[in-house]
Amino acid sequence: MSSTTRNRPWDVHRPWDVHRPPAAVGRSVLVTGGNAGIGYFVAEQLAGAGAVVVLGSRDAGRAGAAMASIRSRVPGAVVRHLPLDLADLPSLRAAVDGLALDHLDAVVHNAGVALDDPPRRETGAGHELMFATNHLGHVVLTRWLAPLLAAAPAGRIVTVGSFAARSERLDLADLQSAVDYRPKRAYGRSKLAQMTFGLELDRRLRAAGSTVLSLLAHPGGALDSLTPPRPPVHTRTVGEGLRGLPAGLLLQGKDHGAWPIVRAVLDPQAQGGQLWGPRVFGLRGAPRLEPAQPHLTDRTVAAHLWDATCRLAAMDPHLGLL
Repeated sequence: MSSTTRNRPWDVHRPWDVHRPPAAVGRSVLVTGGNAGIGYFVAEQLAGAGAVVVLGSRDAGRAGAAMASIRSRVPGAVVRHLPLDLADLPSLRAAVDGLALDHLDAVVHNAGVALDDPPRRETGAGHELMFATNHLGHVVLTRWLAPLLAAAPAGRIVTVGSFAARSERLDLADLQSAVDYRPKRAYGRSKLAQMTFGLELDRRLRAAGSTVLSLLAHPGGALDSLTPPRPPVHTRTVGEGLRGLPAGLLLQGKDHGAWPIVRAVLDPQAQGGQLWGPRVFGLRGAPRLEPAQPHLTDRTVAAHLWDATCRLAAMDPHLGLL
């Protein structure tokens, strides 16, 4: 992207163009799991808009490959790596210290673990792995990022949700699936916990008069077979591409799946508590606002989840933001 494009003024009345988002020069964004999948394309597109992009990743090698790919496609991209292990809750405070920033304009809570088969796995602290990584880790990360987000003119917390959360309901008595563990259900519930918490966080931020916004976004149906290659981050054979074509009638690649997330980060008119997703049946296409399903906005469930989360994560219920 040219410097002229990066520095253009943004007309808030112009329709959103996924290929020409508003300039983000001078803005800093942390993308967890930014070294692969949806997170990679979020990082690439934000870098293309001129943002300073930090890839939060456990794997320095994979982060290095992602940074090299972004730089090869976005001349002058400012992108760097932050070692980050969301499953290791006590490590996150020191990780945030490594950002070495005086403010952070946005964090994209994208990283996640999805297990397909038993047995149930736990972190070193005894938390179920998917719940710990996808939900608890991002809550603790938010706590330590709080001063940096509050120092930004209008900090944003964008939680990446999933279709998997639509058909699930939280079991407040068994949040970590200790009694009844089914991998796909546990994953869906971990994403539902993230999304429910994100909406509750925005309600509490508004009540506290904070300038920080908390929004949700989801990528719809995003498949590797429909995703353009970014070797070595993502490779796709001709055969895989051809086999994926029929699915393209309803689904999309991960590059397009990044669009609602990028809009939640950059749209100057986006507001806290919103949910952004693909336009066509919530599965593909340009981003649009979606109504949150009733089970996402149940305030009683959200309040119980908030208290349980802060207890499990050993966090102050105010998270440093409220």
